[in-house]
Amino acid sequence: MDLQALLPLLVGGLMFAAVALVFMVFGRKGDGRASERLDVLVGRNVRKDSSADMLLKQALQENDKNTLLDRITPEMFNLTRMFEQADVNIKPSALFGISLGLGVAGAVLCIWGVNIYVAPIGAVLCFSLPWLWVYMARAGRLKKFASQLPDAMELVARALRAGHSLAAGMHVVAEEMPAPISKEFGRVYEEQNLGIALETALKGMCDRVPNLDLRFFVTSVAIQRQTGGDLAEILDRIGHVIRERFKILGQVKALTGEGRLSGIVLIALPIGLFLMMMVMKPDYIELLWKDPLGVKMSIGAVILMLVGAFAIKKIVDIKV
Repeated sequence: MDLQALLPLLVGGLMFAAVALVFMVFGRKGDGRASERLDVLVGRNVRKDSSADMLLKQALQENDKNTLLDRITPEMFNLTRMFEQADVNIKPSALFGISLGLGVAGAVLCIWGVNIYVAPIGAVLCFSLPWLWVYMARAGRLKKFASQLPDAMELVARALRAGHSLAAGMHVVAEEMPAPISKEFGRVYEEQNLGIALETALKGMCDRVPNLDLRFFVTSVAIQRQTGGDLAEILDRIGHVIRERFKILGQVKALTGEGRLSGIVLIALPIGLFLMMMVMKPDYIELLWKDPLGVKMSIGAVILMLVGAFAIKKIVDIKV
């Protein structure tokens, strides 16, 4: 059979696989949120993962560490920790295989729809889509954890004033608050029940959740357990500081909104113009990768765009 006759079948199969993957990943997300809200309204326990489930998931991730993917990635880029922070139910090696499949599909689509010179760009873009999904899931989960932390601090402080221990206060957070903070505090509670020192369990939570305010909480607990003091008052102060920081961050985002929007437009404009020219007049723009001077200009343009994006980010990203 001719290769041109097989090409549409191959492209159709790859697109069907991509659509099925997107449906499996995002299809039941809304149902899960609806059931979670219903559980909160009827007073059921929102936290679904028990200590056995968490230990089983950790064991599965440990078995996936010594794979080829972990050997070729640098030590500073811990895929297992990144997937744990994103709380996605997929192994890094499986996602890497999905990324390879999407990369091949993107290259085939570019060869079929445009030309062979654009195939590397399409392959890289499609390959990065699953990793972008993991990055966005991680960022969203960490942001939600940070927004829940002041309420958790106040809840633990009220539990301490009521006469409960710190571990019991963390158990109250795990039972009463929604994920992801309930899952992390519940894991600390289960670990200290299994015999792990509370300070060690809290440091493990800091490793899983890179949040500066959480480190303040862990440091305060460690100091209080060594020197004594009113931990409830300390936690109230930490919660108040976090809430004030969120207020200042909101004001900073409002004041730097114009700069952030300008950066987005300046970065997206050359890319959009390039794609438009690829569709409207590809013979005019193919000099950028066929002519030696065009290749140098393309490399220089990409470098200058990256430098400009970094400069704009440093200007509008104000630390509070």
